[in-house]
Order: sequence, then structure tokens, then C-alpha cells
Amino acid sequence: MERGPSSSSRALFPKGPSFTIEDFSNEDFIARDFVDSLAETAVPANRRSGPAHQAFDPKPLIRTFENALSQLGALSEELQEKESELLSQVRRAETQHDQTLETLGRKLDQSMAQFEALDLSLNNPTSASNGSFSSNGANGNSRSDGGGNIAVQIGEKLEELDRKRRKAQDANFLIQCWTEVTETGQVTSLEEIQRQGGAENKVRCAVIARQLMRISQRLDPVSWGQQMNGFRGNGITNGVIGNVRKHNTREALEKFSEVLEQDLLKQFNNSYRRQNFDDMMECAKVLHDFNGGASVIATFVNQHQFFIDRDQLITDEVTTDGELWDQLADPDSDPPGVEPSLQSLIDEVKIVMQEESFIIKRAFPYYETVLIKFIQRVFQQSIQQRLEMVLDKAETVSSLAFLRSLHASRSYISSLVEDLKTHGLTEHPEPCSAQIAQTLDQQLEELFVPYLVGNSYIDRERKSLEEMYNSLLFKFTLYHSRKKKAPTGFMAAIAQQGTQLLASAKDAYTERLDSSDLTPTQKAMMLRVAGLQDNNTNNKNEVDLSEEDGILSVAYAKRMIIWLAESVRRTLEMGSASETPKDVNVLLNLLLTSMGQVYVETALDAALDAATSQENAKTEPDMSYLPSIRPAVTITNIMSRFITTVLIRLAESNTTVRRSMEAQAKTAVEATERKTNAVMKSTMDVAVNWVGRTLAQQKKLDFRPKDDNLEGLVDALQTSTCQAICTFLSRVASLAGQAVDGHNLEVFSSELALSVHRLLFEHLKKFPVNATGGLMVTKDIAKYVSTMKEWSLTKDVEQIVELLTEVGYLFIIGPEALRERSRNLASSSSSGTSGGGGSSSSKGGLAAAKGEKKLNKADFKAFVQRREDVSTVGIQSVLAGL
Repeated sequence: MERGPSSSSRALFPKGPSFTIEDFSNEDFIARDFVDSLAETAVPANRRSGPAHQAFDPKPLIRTFENALSQLGALSEELQEKESELLSQVRRAETQHDQTLETLGRKLDQSMAQFEALDLSLNNPTSASNGSFSSNGANGNSRSDGGGNIAVQIGEKLEELDRKRRKAQDANFLIQCWTEVTETGQVTSLEEIQRQGGAENKVRCAVIARQLMRISQRLDPVSWGQQMNGFRGNGITNGVIGNVRKHNTREALEKFSEVLEQDLLKQFNNSYRRQNFDDMMECAKVLHDFNGGASVIATFVNQHQFFIDRDQLITDEVTTDGELWDQLADPDSDPPGVEPSLQSLIDEVKIVMQEESFIIKRAFPYYETVLIKFIQRVFQQSIQQRLEMVLDKAETVSSLAFLRSLHASRSYISSLVEDLKTHGLTEHPEPCSAQIAQTLDQQLEELFVPYLVGNSYIDRERKSLEEMYNSLLFKFTLYHSRKKKAPTGFMAAIAQQGTQLLASAKDAYTERLDSSDLTPTQKAMMLRVAGLQDNNTNNKNEVDLSEEDGILSVAYAKRMIIWLAESVRRTLEMGSASETPKDVNVLLNLLLTSMGQVYVETALDAALDAATSQENAKTEPDMSYLPSIRPAVTITNIMSRFITTVLIRLAESNTTVRRSMEAQAKTAVEATERKTNAVMKSTMDVAVNWVGRTLAQQKKLDFRPKDDNLEGLVDALQTSTCQAICTFLSRVASLAGQAVDGHNLEVFSSELALSVHRLLFEHLKKFPVNATGGLMVTKDIAKYVSTMKEWSLTKDVEQIVELLTEVGYLFIIGPEALRERSRNLASSSSSGTSGGGGSSSSKGGLAAAKGEKKLNKADFKAFVQRREDVSTVGIQSVLAGL
């Protein structure tokens, strides 16, 4: 509303609001809110806050609305002018477009006419004017060649014009289709082409539909959810053209595209059934340009007969052959291989993939992408589902059955992957491409990742081996846990660890048997390996044990090594090379604990306890524990050889782990050697102590018999003491031969012979000997010497034992013979000492042990002084001459 200048000072209300086109072009504009804002601004502030009883004055509102109405009228006129101008521009553009098409058509007609005239003149040269061609043959040929070149150039130009013409026609048709879809929401022209049928028409429809979709994105952004502020050059505002509501071009085009896509997919499937690879290739190209080819790939893969058949068979049970699963669960039987239903599937996959790869390459321009999708579907659906069923079944059988099934499945599927790589698939007969090879490897890895993540696999292997080892050694550990006494003294701390391992191995077996998650097959396997009946496990104190249960068995050790070797093989093939050193280190620790400590060292500890308990025995000692040494040494050698040749070599790539494993193995072997040496040393003490105790029971008159006993003594071979000692020593030597051999047996026998030699030296110096007793001494010494010479002695020790024969002669020969022998005595610092004291004899024994092959003077004198005729002149002269 306009007011004069003088009225502004007297106006009761402020100036009315002003508006522009932008105020009404906002998509959030609401007429009611606009009117309310006008009414709100028309009331002065002093009146709005005044008393409520004042009378309503409509004049401010009237003036405000009059002002707003006048401005709206002006804006409406402005919009009408712009709309008229835009419509006239559209009409001019359409007129110009029609004129352009008419001009191009005339030019094309003219070009076609000229081409026909040129073609007629080239094909009928005789009809040309006489001045055009020369009568000369050479010139005629030249002109003909020139005419040919011109014809080629004209042909190329015409082809270019034809392409432009087709392009213009396509553009015209595209504009026509766009006009249809915007004005009517239909694509009638495209539908007519589609109804004509034929692969070429469908391809053309797909191309035009894709182009129309791009046009819709640019010219109709509202249909695509994009906001438009203000006006665009085509006169569209918020989906309105003038006063007419336009159609949603996106929905119309998507609907047509969907129908067209289904039609193309149907055509592709029909061509697939007819093996029309060229048509399949054309459809695949169009659909790839249309939507990236996802739909045609999905159709080809999902509707493949292989997946349809396999989906129907996926509910089939895994092989129910009980013998197969029992063989898988039995650690002493060879693994039977891959489960038959999984094997059948993999064999079929191999054939199908080789056949389909040939079709894929001929039917798809992007065949590698299709083949990758096909491979992923085969592995992630068919193979994975069957693999999970097989492993679930195996896990219900036993932990070993699961590991064997997992390994066999991995090996068989790996061979499938390698065969497919070698075959080449789409690259046949060449090897497959790097991308396909990578896809195959990736699918193989993803199949088994859930079972190999982290330490899960090696933990399964370790637990399975522990279970089998504890089962095999249950009777052994139970026998020794019953027999073992609580150690006392300084040995308590050393024996404590072995006792704990023994108890833990025994308890682990019984706890596992009582476990609720133990399958019936696995329980039966554990009982069979342990050699138990099911009813014997309720109370382990009722298990019947024999002495054989506490003895080491090399056969048991070989079984343990075979089980471990199978586990190592699986670990190598299932795990990664970088983790192999750590995995074999885990298996090494298990072997050293189960075989080294629980089995071998427990047996050696028992043997040592048996030996030490008899060192001061008052009855003849029982050395039946000695044969257990031989299997302990053999088992340790087997274990050490396996560790050195297999486990440590597999850890070569990790120096730290390898050195740790070498140190552990060395410590374990040294512990076995120390305990073996301790048993043999204690056995030596037991034997020597018993020989000494038996010698002490020799009668004083055994070597000084009376004349009335001469007849009986002549018939007697040896004294009873000699008979008892020789019998005992023969038994000890026999048991020692069962315990050790080679150099170890030689050292043990030599040490025992030297100890007995020393005892006899001391013993023979204590008894008086008469002429008849000298014969008994000689017979006893001959028995001692012959007994010890049957042992495995060193050459030096054997010569020292022979000295005992010389001692026997000293009691029976005459003075002249004694004098002759006294000339061959060894020198000794104690030769001048009188008597046969222990000191001199001890030194003589030491001298013999150091390699002296002759008697020294002190020993010679001590033995001669025990003769009954020592006081005679002849004997005294011999002693005086020493």
C-alpha cells in the first residue's frame, strides 16, 4: 500500500511487508502460515500487549492484506510473462529442430541421388561422354584405377553419412520416447519394438532404455529424490510443467526395464538350453551394459542344474557305515580317507566346473567374473554344507575321527583345486589365470579357517594325543601309583614332580571317561587302548593289575611314536609354514612329558627304589627290576631319534624355537641317563654288599680241614660260600645283560669284577690254609675266575681277574716255587710292611685296578703268611728274601 510523504509521520502502523518470487518458490511454503504471518505483523505491539477489553480494530489487517494482494498480483503478472516467453522459446526450438531434420533429409536424398549417378557412371563407363575417357589403353587403366579410388572414398563418405543419419534417427526416436514418457508415463514406442521380437530389437530396447534412464537423471531429478530450488531451463518446478502435473519418469522407465530385463533373461535361458552361444553372448553384453550383468550371472549360477540337484540332496545323511567311523576312531588303524559322500560331491564338482567353464567362456564376454561367481557358489554352498555335515558327524564319533576327517577333507579338496588349476578351466588347455588361481586358493582357505584359527587346531591335536597316551599308560600309571611310596629325605623334592605327573596322567584318564561329552565310540576306544572292560572303570581301585602292567613296553612306545608321527603329518599339511615350529614344539613338550617323564622316568624311579631298598638287605636281593632298564634305554633312543630327525628339523625356520627344543630334548635324555646310571650304580652296591655279606659267612675251618674230612673234601668241588656267591653273580650278570649291552655292559661287568676281586683279596687274607685247604682255595678261586670270565670284561680287567689264580697257587706250591714267583712281583711302596693288613691289600687292589698285572710284595707276603707251614725254614727263607 502506498502512502504520501506527510503521512509517514502520522501513520499508526508500520510499512506493509514486501515479497519476491523466491518467497513462494520454496517447497516448504504453506498458504495458511503465510496468512497468519501477515495477520501477526499487522497488529501493533502496544495493542497486542494492551488490555483485553479494547474493541477490535480491523483496519490494520485490511490495509496489510490489500498491500499483500497488490504485490501478489504484480508477481503473478511477472510469472505469466516469463511462462509465455519460455513457451515461445520451446516452440521456436521445436520449429528449428523440424527444419533441421527436413534439411538433413533433403541433403541425404541429394547425396543418395548423386551416389546413384556416380555408381551408374562407374558401372557403365561407355555411356560417358567421349571427352571423359581416352582411347589409349594405358590412360584407360589409369582412369579406371582413379575411378575405383574415388568410389572407395565416396563409399566411406556415404557410410559416414549413413551413420550420422542413423544417429540422427536414433536421436529423434530417443526424443520421441522421452516425450512419451514425460507426457503420458508410458514407453509405447519401445514396447512396440519389443513386441516385434528378435534379439536385435531387444538389444536396441535395452540400449535406448539405458539412455532414457540417464536423461531422466539429468532432466527429472525430482523423480530421483533430488531437490530443486527455483526454476530450471525446462520450466519444471516441483514436478509441475505449467499447470499440468508431469509423470514420474523414473518409475515408468524402471518398470519397463524390469520387464525388458526379464525378457532378456528368458531369452538367455532359452539360448542356453539350445546351446546358442552367440545369442547368449549378445544377451550377456546387453545386460552387462544394462545393469552390470549381475542378473544374468545370478540366473546362470542359481538356476544351474548342479545346484538344483545338490539342494535336493543336501538333506541326505552322511555315510552311516559303522566300520568306516570305527576305523577313523581307532588310532592303531590307517585312516580310511575322505568320507564317501563328500568324495562323490568333489568328484562331481571337478567334472561340472571343467564342462561349465567351456560354456562360460563362449557365453560371456566377462567370463572370468562369471567363473569366479560360479566357483564361490560351489565352494560356499555345496562343498561347505557337505563338509560341515561330515565334520559334525565325525565330532560325534571321537576327537581323532574329527581330526582325520578334517585332514582327509582338506587333502582331497586341495587336490581338486590343484587339478582345476592345471586344467585351466576357461584357459584350457593352458593353466588357469592368476585371478582364478587366487580365487580357488581363497575359497579353499575360507573353508577351513573356522577350524584353523589361532591355536585351535594344534590344541585339538594335543588333546587327542593326550587322551590316547593317558589311555595307553593308564594301567602303567595306576600300577606305579599304587606301588609308589612317599619319598623321604633330600630325594623328596626331586621325586615330587614325577609323582605329580603320574597322578595327573592317571586322573586325566578317569576324569575323561566320566565326562558327559564323551561319545560312546570314543569311550570304547579309550577302554580298548587301556585294555579295560567298561565295568572296571567305575572304581579304579578294583582294576586287576599284574607285574607286566608296570613294565616298560617298546611296542607301546612305538605306538605312541606312530600316533605322534600321524599328528605331525596332519599339522604340517593343515597349518601354515610360519606356525610349524611353534606347533611341533607343542608336540615335543607332550612327547617329553608323556613318554619321557610319565613312562620312562617312572619305570627308572621304580627300579631305583627297588635297588636302594636292598643295598643292606639281609636276604639275597631280588634284582628282577634290572630288565626294565633295557626298554627304558631303547625307548629313550627311539624318542631321541624321532625328535632329532623329525621335530627339530621342522623347526629350522625359527632359530629361537629350535634351540629351545634342542635344549629340552638334551635335558630329557640326560635325565634318563642319570637315572639309568643311578640304578646301575645302586645295583652294583647291592651286589657287592651281598657278596661281602656272604663272604663273611665263610667258616674259619673251610680252608683248614681235619684229616677225618679229607675224603669228603676231595670229592667237593667248591665250598658252599663259593657256590652261593658264584650262583648269585651269574644271576646278576644275566640280569645285567638284559638291562644293558655293548660298552655299558662291559663297564658294569668290569666294575663288578674289580669289586669282587678286591673283596676276594681281602677275604683270602683272613683264613689259615693247610695243605688240603690249599686245594679248596684253588678250587674256589678257579670257580670265581671262571664265573667272572664269562662276563663282558675289558682285556685289562680280565688279566687282573687272572691274578686270583696266581693267589691260589701260593697256597699249594713248595718253597722253591714260591721263591721263583717272588722274583716276578711288582714293586710296591708297601712291600716292606709286615702282615696282611687291610691297608696293604687295599693298595694292592687299587694297583690292580690301575693296570698292575702282577702281585705286589705286600699281597704276596700276606697270602703266604696264611699258610699252615709258614714257620718252616723254606717258607721263612722265601719271606726273608722279599
